[in-house]
Amino acid sequence: MSTVALALGSCTPSPDRRKPGGDYIRYGPLVEDPGGVLDLPEGFQYRIISEEGSALRGGAPIPTRYDGMAAFRGPGNTTVLIRNHELEGGQAPLIGNNPFDSSQAGGTIGIVVGEDRKKVEEFAASCGTVRNCAGGATPWGTWLTCEETEEDDGHGYVFEVMPEDPENDLSRTPIKGMGSFSHEAVGVDPETGVAYLTEDSHSGASFLYRYIPEDPSFRPGSLQRGGKLQALTLEESTLRAKSLEKGRRFGAHWIDVDPGKPHEEAFSKGAVRFKRLEGACFSGGTFWFDDTTGGEERRGQIYRYRPEDETLELFYEGTEANRIESPDNIIVSPWGDLLFVEDEAIIDGDSSNRILGLTPQGELYEFGRCRVGDTELAGPTFSPDGQTFFVNIFKPGMTLAIWGPFMRGSAARQRQMAYAAPPAHLAPELTGELAEAAERFGMSALEAAAYDRLAVPLV
Repeated sequence: MSTVALALGSCTPSPDRRKPGGDYIRYGPLVEDPGGVLDLPEGFQYRIISEEGSALRGGAPIPTRYDGMAAFRGPGNTTVLIRNHELEGGQAPLIGNNPFDSSQAGGTIGIVVGEDRKKVEEFAASCGTVRNCAGGATPWGTWLTCEETEEDDGHGYVFEVMPEDPENDLSRTPIKGMGSFSHEAVGVDPETGVAYLTEDSHSGASFLYRYIPEDPSFRPGSLQRGGKLQALTLEESTLRAKSLEKGRRFGAHWIDVDPGKPHEEAFSKGAVRFKRLEGACFSGGTFWFDDTTGGEERRGQIYRYRPEDETLELFYEGTEANRIESPDNIIVSPWGDLLFVEDEAIIDGDSSNRILGLTPQGELYEFGRCRVGDTELAGPTFSPDGQTFFVNIFKPGMTLAIWGPFMRGSAARQRQMAYAAPPAHLAPELTGELAEAAERFGMSALEAAAYDRLAVPLV
């Protein structure tokens, strides 16, 4: 059994300005892009390095619906991006040579990017899969691409893609031990090899899973050798307010679920129910993930789970007041800020989705705003040297390389983000019985919201 702490801290926001010496609080206001694609702070620029409709190596057309992505070191100081395409049967397919299922249109594409931030070539990395939405990079340098489907048709799996060996047999072999469900994202603990997986189910309940591999060799194919799939659950589904004390931790544990029907078993065994889990990443000893429609106002939440002390925290909740909405793909930047993109956000009547950042001090800043209508941003990732930021526009499909005066990389700041106090000024306002219970027991708004949102209501 483990222990999950839902006791949330607080912090005082710093002034909305850059610190003396150009410290990493924020990069300044956005400058309107004359090209109408992406507004960025002054001093930053972008280049479109991939567009749908252009040609892959071999001549096949590049399809639309660009989604999750990661960057890897390539030969000769190049960067290799592996990008998901969220496609399904009936849509213009990603054409490769070694499909898992030739009737399906999804898969992944590799992009070789030179030192000059220009595309060298693009190639099919895997194909024949369904709705490749998000995924995650492994510590051993491969990409785990996830199928987001609830159809019982031989899909709904995770596949491992090797950037240096595209379309090999590994890329078309499902990792069945990681379960068949509506996968979204993966974050792998570089210390243990345990993989944490989010589920994006439209059934009204999504679950958080972990996969403990039997082979912890940190090599391509090691996840195929079997393992244990588990779902996060709480020991008690309801806690009475009279039994709570400030900062109290309550029992929680991971329960085994059948990889063939993990959603059904997680549901029946009382696993923690989220709304729709989306992006995830592992950084600084912490697994970050978000619930894109979670919270009282359905504007989204970001959580973090630390395996070393087995604590789960609600880090922020979107509200009308704090103007954050629908977090999707999420990463920790090389300099330690949490960066995430929004999906279908409406800000001041404008549907342009944004790239937002949160500092360890609780500062929120806007790094980018997409000006392409009826789309979303996806796949944020940094080059291995931290000097180039890549992001996708879902449709019309575009991959952008962004560079400028980024802060210097810092592993210490990444670790600081893992332990930073949740920003109190981004917490929801509590009303009614929940507010009364929080006041009575000296709980912060985020702490009370965490109990309430995770089906552990204060009654």
